[in-house]
Amino acid sequence: MTGPKSSRRGYQGKLFDVVIEEWDGREREIVEHPGSTAIVAIHAGAVVLVRQLREPARKPLLELPAGTLEEGEEPLASAQRELAEEVGLHGGRWRRLGGFWTSPGFLREYMHVFVAEELQSSDAEPDDDEDVEIVRWPVAEIAGRIDELEDAKTIAGLLLYLRSA
Repeated sequence: MTGPKSSRRGYQGKLFDVVIEEWDGREREIVEHPGSTAIVAIHAGAVVLVRQLREPARKPLLELPAGTLEEGEEPLASAQRELAEEVGLHGGRWRRLGGFWTSPGFLREYMHVFVAEELQSSDAEPDDDEDVEIVRWPVAEIAGRIDELEDAKTIAGLLLYLRSA
C-alpha cells in the first residue's frame, strides 16, 4: 500500500480530527478517529440494545452498545468498559466476532465487534450527555427483526453474531 504525498491538519476537535491528504494529485478530507468497539451482549436469553438520540440522524436509533477507544486502550478493555457504563453488564465470557471500517470513503475508524455472554448485572453509569433506553430482543427474534434497524454497526454486528451462532 502507498501513502499520501502530503498531509495537513484541517480541523482539530474533541472526538476526531480532519486531515487533508494529497493522493496522486487529488486532495482528500479524512476524518481521523481513534477506533471503536461494539458489543453484542446476550443476557437472560436476549440481546441488549440501546436506543439513543443520534443528532446527525435527527432521531433516536436502536443500536448495539458501543463506544470510542480511549488513548492506549485495547479494544476488549474498551468494549468491557462501554458495556458496563452504558447498560450495567459486566464479567461473562467474551470473544471477538470481527471488525470493519465504518465508512472508509472519508472516515478512518475501525470498529471491533465482540460478543459477551453469561453476563452479570450492575448499575449502568452512562456519560452525562447520554440518555440511553435499554431495549431487549429475544435471541430467537434477531434474524426476523434486522430490517427494523437503521444503524450499520448494529446490523453488521448482529449478522456477525448470527453467522457465528
